[in-house]
Amino acid sequence: MRSAFFWSLISLFLVGDLRVLCGSDTDLVSRIEPLAKAHEGRVAIAVQKFGDPVAYSLNADEPMPTASLIKFPIMVEAYYQFSEGKAKPTDVCTIQKDDMVPGAGVLTVHFSPGVTISLRDAIRLMIAFSDNTATNLVLDQIGIRPVNIRMESLGLPNTKINSKVYKRSTSSVDLTRSEKFGLGSTSPNEMLKLLTMLHENKLISPDACKEMTEHMLKCEDRDKFPRFIPAGTKFAMKTGSVSDARTIAGILSVPKANSNSKSPEFQKVAICIMTADNKDKRYGADSAGDTFIAKVLKEIFDHYKQ
Repeated sequence: MRSAFFWSLISLFLVGDLRVLCGSDTDLVSRIEPLAKAHEGRVAIAVQKFGDPVAYSLNADEPMPTASLIKFPIMVEAYYQFSEGKAKPTDVCTIQKDDMVPGAGVLTVHFSPGVTISLRDAIRLMIAFSDNTATNLVLDQIGIRPVNIRMESLGLPNTKINSKVYKRSTSSVDLTRSEKFGLGSTSPNEMLKLLTMLHENKLISPDACKEMTEHMLKCEDRDKFPRFIPAGTKFAMKTGSVSDARTIAGILSVPKANSNSKSPEFQKVAICIMTADNKDKRYGADSAGDTFIAKVLKEIFDHYKQ
């Protein structure tokens, strides 16, 4: 019996399906693995339905560049500081000309220097539109290092922001990590842990978790989601895009199979998909990185919907 078990393990290893032994869902493996192998770049993924073991894991402990995904942990730190009295949602952020950086968002393009917004509104813009100028305004209020200290205290040592957006030369707190990862770093497993704490109302308070989730439900990135998923599907998410990296993490609501269409029941699935060193460095929905994430999300949705 022991010999037969030994050789069955060896057989699984030789055919490259060792994930089965680690608890991965074989259907998800068959859906996601071909896409991951075909992608021209590094890939790291973690998928878990709340209450179940991790269903799929690929390089999930590997630190990867976040791009704007790091704005999710920034938001978490801001809400901790609200609860601790170090900052207030009504604190005023004044936009100076030097604050106005390029890239994603609306403040730089549509507003003028001297305009004031609340810290809460800056957070909303940071999450919904991935506004880079708003992100720097938030960091001016809460600091860069406190985000990293908080993430370490939550058991997320690889989740770090390295500088303000487009301000590496003047604001980097770790030049080595800045050069290696860009704006920030994390791993899929650490994002799943943070999403689980958010879902279970273990970050600050239930009210804070509800408000942060509402911000993430308004994320406007249409290139990675919901291109191949039914209209109206809810995904509380944050995404990131730089030339050679595309990322997404969030909580996907999938209707249970055979549930009442008028009053459906939902499964909540935590997902993080990260790519780096992508050969295709184009921006937009047709880029390989965005298309890859959209296709993986469809496979995850279809898996849990069946």
